[in-house]
Amino acid sequence: MTESRKSRLQALADEDPALHALAERLLGVAEAGLPAMYLAEADTFAFTRAQAAADSAAAGSAAVGNNASGGLELRGTSTRYAAITALGARFLPLERQRAVLGGHTAEEFTGLLVQRLPEVVNLGDAALIAWAAAETAHPKLSDALDRVAALDADGRPRYTVEAAWVLSALAAARGSQDVEQRFAAARDRLLAARLGDSPLFPHATGPGLVPWYRSHIGCFADQTYPLQALARAHASGDRAGGASGAGDPEALAAAEACAQRICALQGDGGQWWWHYDARKGTVVEGYPVYSVHQHAMAPTALFDVTDAGGSDFGPAIRRGLGWMTEVPELAAAPAGAQEPMILDELGVTWRKVYRGDPKKAVRAARGVTTRVAPGLRLSPLDRVFRPAAVDRECRPYEFGWMLHAWLGGEQG
Repeated sequence: MTESRKSRLQALADEDPALHALAERLLGVAEAGLPAMYLAEADTFAFTRAQAAADSAAAGSAAVGNNASGGLELRGTSTRYAAITALGARFLPLERQRAVLGGHTAEEFTGLLVQRLPEVVNLGDAALIAWAAAETAHPKLSDALDRVAALDADGRPRYTVEAAWVLSALAAARGSQDVEQRFAAARDRLLAARLGDSPLFPHATGPGLVPWYRSHIGCFADQTYPLQALARAHASGDRAGGASGAGDPEALAAAEACAQRICALQGDGGQWWWHYDARKGTVVEGYPVYSVHQHAMAPTALFDVTDAGGSDFGPAIRRGLGWMTEVPELAAAPAGAQEPMILDELGVTWRKVYRGDPKKAVRAARGVTTRVAPGLRLSPLDRVFRPAAVDRECRPYEFGWMLHAWLGGEQG
């Protein structure tokens, strides 16, 4: 067991032994589930492992459990999910890395991704590969950073998540590469993306990428990845050769403010909500509630703020983790028919609980109305579209970030 793992999991054990057992259980599901998502012929990961169409109408865990394979099938491939998995798997012992990554260590698997960079055209994908290359000390890190620079050279606005990944990659590279000019530009771009004096982030760093009537909205990922990147930017100061403890107080303050706000908005059942008004720092639409937010994305981002010198967000992390087994949205189901979000025997956590509204109608309606009337909820929608549906799929990045959250730490 690494010192990083001791610190996070032992702290959880000290605070709540039952949640510690849940975290250990989820880590076991991740290590069991990732090999089932690996496509050996292509040396990469599938985009998703989902319930087959023929079985999708069967509701409840009993229907799934009666099928030896769970009726699950692999669909598509994903470069970014592969890179995220490498970022998490690097904290495992080498033999367990190989078990998860098709026989490769995290560094070797990252090398495969670096080799494929000439064909990568998405900035976020390239940034994640560069981040993994920096964290695994890959000898071709400079090539990966050059690809990120080439894809980010036109100065256009970027999706906030991708801009955050660029900053995280550059922060990770500061100790071994001369990236200071690019680092400063990425850091300033992310800080400038905020709207007014709100601590939250919109979906894009500038106009043009998002329709005007949704430009005020940011999703949960638009909060966690920037606050993580800014915390890491602050923490990377020493690695860049600066004075001890110098860091970047402005970046840390922005990360702290964003973290504090999303924690203040957290649901009574520990839910991390889906969409926010980035102008006002309020919730626009709560659903779906995604498992990955509960067990992985919120923890890994909030842990990074704490590790960088910010507040302790342990209570919010624990509330979010607890949702995985105490799902209030599903509690109204008849006794014996309550569907679990974790299926250990299949190596999956179901992706989300959602409303089942056609074409995300509630999100669309609330997005438009809050543009002109901030805070307007259209409450009847909550009664018509209740969040009691389960999305029966699981994606590799969910487990990659889980490993990153609970096995990582200050020494990661």
